[in-house]
Amino acid sequence: MPDVPIPDEHLQRPLRRPFVRRLRDRSRQGWRLLTLLGAVSVSGLAQAPRADEQHTVVAPEAIQWKALRPGAEIAVVSGNPDTAGSPFVLRLRYHGKSRIPPHWHPNDEHITVLSGTFRIGMGTSGDEQATTALAVGAYAFVAAKMAHYAWADSDTTIQVHGIGPFVINYVNPADDPKNAKK
Repeated sequence: MPDVPIPDEHLQRPLRRPFVRRLRDRSRQGWRLLTLLGAVSVSGLAQAPRADEQHTVVAPEAIQWKALRPGAEIAVVSGNPDTAGSPFVLRLRYHGKSRIPPHWHPNDEHITVLSGTFRIGMGTSGDEQATTALAVGAYAFVAAKMAHYAWADSDTTIQVHGIGPFVINYVNPADDPKNAKK
């Protein structure tokens, strides 16, 4: 861009007072608006719970387990994993040596090991040598649509939480228990 000469009289001319006042007033209005928006968003975080909301405690003996696949059970602890946008908490319990073939989920998956050792690997290979062993208390995050596989060599319980819908999409449809021959 070529340099455009600026006449000296424009450089020496003082700013007009009304212009400065307008600029200052607009600046104050902008800060007031930002302050108001900030107060509204913070007050949204501090809202009281709705009258129909209660805190919930789920005792271990109250958990209702259902068969997921041979050697594995699933239970809904909280929320509705089938509903889009709904937070949920699930537990999965594995008995003995249990394999979970390569699969993926449409949403992020957060895993916490509650008992036993849970092994998880990324990708579609199912290679046991390429897994990470997660001991009690360990946490793993699996991004949405990331293919992964897992297994437990002995009794293991994990807790999974996320935002629904919780769907298991097997890389190989033959691995889906729904497609098993009866």
